[in-house]
Amino acid sequence: MSNDPGPRPAPSAPSPAIHLRDGGLMLGGRMIFRHLTLAAAGGRITCLLGPSGAGKSSLLRLIAGLATGEGEILADDGQPVAGRIAWMGQQDLLLPWASVLDNVMLGAKLRGNRAGPAARDRALALLAHVGLADRAACRPDALSGGMRQRVALARTLFEDRPIVLMDEPFSALDAITRLRLQDLAAGLLAGRTVLMVTHDPMEALRLGHQVLVLSGRPARLSNPIQPPGDSPRPPDHPALLSLQGRLLAQLRGAVGEDAA
Repeated sequence: MSNDPGPRPAPSAPSPAIHLRDGGLMLGGRMIFRHLTLAAAGGRITCLLGPSGAGKSSLLRLIAGLATGEGEILADDGQPVAGRIAWMGQQDLLLPWASVLDNVMLGAKLRGNRAGPAARDRALALLAHVGLADRAACRPDALSGGMRQRVALARTLFEDRPIVLMDEPFSALDAITRLRLQDLAAGLLAGRTVLMVTHDPMEALRLGHQVLVLSGRPARLSNPIQPPGDSPRPPDHPALLSLQGRLLAQLRGAVGEDAA
């Protein structure tokens, strides 16, 4: 698979900045976070790190409208956030009985939209972007884990939403496949507002225009780290190696804080 996805499928509408104001969430009688403020810049990638159990996925689900909590979720263009979000999770969640092409168009089918020629052509074009044009008729069990995640990425892009929420989408992959998919995602998601949860500091530094750490009880967000250069950055960039050490130290301190 080439690291260059070729011409990028740009979003059909400008991607707004999104803001969570005074966010709060209680789960199982525990306050996960409260009075939390988060800003994700429009058309940029924001990466969210933190210890396990800190509330990263819960925060993402709150913004997606999949969890009930407190606070306002606003877009800076004045339009509602609801209906403008695409979700990509850690598991590919492909339907095993459906073809790759049908899995890419799954969202439209679930909404009751008929997959006409234009929709099929767009889905096939996205499969070409992720290097799977020749696998459109295959079922998921014929694909490797990396291929399945590329199908999931194409399905996310097929939704054509200006805001994309990603919950550890590459964590189950081997190191080399993960690097390649990071490069691919950075290109194909260019121009969209992306909030991505990851446990990997280097992944966050390679992809993120800003990196935030969520930690504490209740959880709070760190000041943003803004890695230099364009995304995706080379993993051996000296500045990234230095920032990785800083992030690891910060995460180690956060784990100790959460255990106290």
